[in-house]
Amino acid sequence: MAASVLIVDDSAFFRKRLCEILASVSEIEVVGTASNGKEAVEQAAKLKPDVITMDYEMPVMDGITAIKLIMKDNPCPILMFSSLTYEGARVTLDALEAGAVDFLPKNFEDISRDATKMQDVLKSRILSIARKSSRSSVSSSPAKGAATKPLASPPETTAARTAARPTVQPAAIRQASSAETSAPARSSARSKSASLSHPVDLLLIGTSTGGPVALQKIITKLPSSFPVPILLIQHMPATFTPAFAERLNSLSSISVKQAEEGDQLSPGCAYLAPGGMQMLVGKRGGRASLSVIDSDPRLTYKPSVDVTFGSASKAFPGRILSIVLTGMGADGKEGCRMLKAGGSTVWTQTENSCVVYGMPMAVDKAGYSDQSLHIDEIADQLINRLC
Repeated sequence: MAASVLIVDDSAFFRKRLCEILASVSEIEVVGTASNGKEAVEQAAKLKPDVITMDYEMPVMDGITAIKLIMKDNPCPILMFSSLTYEGARVTLDALEAGAVDFLPKNFEDISRDATKMQDVLKSRILSIARKSSRSSVSSSPAKGAATKPLASPPETTAARTAARPTVQPAAIRQASSAETSAPARSSARSKSASLSHPVDLLLIGTSTGGPVALQKIITKLPSSFPVPILLIQHMPATFTPAFAERLNSLSSISVKQAEEGDQLSPGCAYLAPGGMQMLVGKRGGRASLSVIDSDPRLTYKPSVDVTFGSASKAFPGRILSIVLTGMGADGKEGCRMLKAGGSTVWTQTENSCVVYGMPMAVDKAGYSDQSLHIDEIADQLINRLC
């Protein structure tokens, strides 16, 4: 059965072009269009589409207001079109917070010139979020006692709370007893007597579709005393990452910044990989620091989770906790393989809490995940095990 789509945009040209591009995709059916937010709310109630593509700046009612009303009365996956500007990034982040699940750059030149490429991008995005919607609600909370889904029987973690550190230091983490090590992983309501099987010097988090909201759920809950540095890799355009880093920083107790060449890693600070670049971690003069380099044009993802995870696996072998969150594709799988080979730990986000269960699924199916956690539990687990 074809995924039904409602197209919302005040530009008649853009609406027509999207309809033309999607017309030849057998798996997708455009069931209606709207030229402003008010019409979008009405059409969403009437047509019950599987997916809505949404513009922001429209007469009568803007896109953010429309998203809030649609998600309140007729919840539906919404794909936001955004301009590639700093202000466009801020608006897109507002849209994601309001309930949109993903975004695409709105570039009239590209949509006019390269219909085939645009068709492929739209098809993959629309079908991915439509499939997710048909399976379950992304916003549902984990059932009590069943939220943590173990993929293996990894040792669990706790860390002794330590004094403030002027430089990067490993968290003081006790070893699990042999009985705990052999026992299956339990739900998130674990006592702090549980522990990881190794010290943790660095936390890595990689994500794509659905990632901005997922990262916000985690990062904003961490205390300023969080004992290790955090590297964040989110698939996002270069014009978006500065605004996203600023937003996370304004909402969080820890410090969040866009990574820069030569940044020295500090506990309680998160470094967001710049869009269009690659972020690598290494050690200089005994201190952990970052390199931000131009991306190899052959690489699909800029930034790439695999690139950052791979570099970290060499700099901190056996001393990393990594998490792969919601996202399309398989970026992160190879990086997790390298981390596991070095003795580090990998967590993934549960399928039912992902917007798109692509990146975590690739890691899960490869057997690299030690633990699968609902998005609403991850911050608590990090605090319980590392702080």
